[in-house]
Amino acid sequence: MSRRTPRFFTAALAVAALALGGCAEKTTDSPADDGASSAATFPVTVGSLTLDEQPEKIISLSPTATEMLFAIGAGPQVVAVDDNSNYPAEAPRTDLSGFQPNAEAIAAHNPDLVLLADDRNKIVDQLTTLKIPVFLIPAAVTLDDTYRQFTEVGSLTGHPTEAADVVSQMRDDIAELVADLPERAEKLTYFHELSPELYTATSKTFIGSLYALAGLENIADPADADGASGGYPQLSEEIIVQANPDFVFLADTKCCQQSVASVQARPGWATITAVQEGQVVALDDDIASRWGPRVVDLLRTIIEATAKVPA
Repeated sequence: MSRRTPRFFTAALAVAALALGGCAEKTTDSPADDGASSAATFPVTVGSLTLDEQPEKIISLSPTATEMLFAIGAGPQVVAVDDNSNYPAEAPRTDLSGFQPNAEAIAAHNPDLVLLADDRNKIVDQLTTLKIPVFLIPAAVTLDDTYRQFTEVGSLTGHPTEAADVVSQMRDDIAELVADLPERAEKLTYFHELSPELYTATSKTFIGSLYALAGLENIADPADADGASGGYPQLSEEIIVQANPDFVFLADTKCCQQSVASVQARPGWATITAVQEGQVVALDDDIASRWGPRVVDLLRTIIEATAKVPA
């Protein structure tokens, strides 16, 4: 596995295609795959895209978009997904790439809707020239972005009711998780690791906003106070050891084979509270890099881990 640069990290998160390993167990139930929602009507316009009829051949080049499609019951309409869309298992995974999208390869599937996370290689213009409808679902910055994207995808695919149900359930689940948080005199601190090179995410990112919901303080925020790193700075071991986080969350367990043991073995890290107290938490890379239906699973993992520390 080659080492990844900060530029790659930011791009990878934006496209939500960091997934390189297996999938966690699904906890958000998908609505029944029984075709279009009874509330669906066409034509439908979302942003600048208008679809006259319900799409029957959808391609997703975004792992998050793929999860959204299946969560709202649009799975039977999906004919192909990109090589990083490894969840759910029934998604029709192909060698199509979200990082290097190829218009001819996409067109070969004769899609009537393509979902993308990023306009790489000017793919939007290429597909538009081929008269293939395309819709961008960029990386979310807030949970409201996720909820809005569910609504948009639901409308475009003919599943507005199912999408509304998923959003409602996510809101309820998250509200319940947050309501049970203990009151603490001082916030617990954390370091969220994106790679062994110690790239991380600040509170201004989507993942950072989830930790904030869990009541945690991010030790990386001072490292990118001016936003020059786009919310994804690289920290030094000295900074991390000095900050002494209560928790270390590893989002590089699949891509880079990092583990609780590998963190414990790092020079100087034995003095960190997270290591001393057994509070190094291995996350699922896939779930930790996407902003779809399994956001609830990620937040639950974070809250359950930190709840073990007495208030």
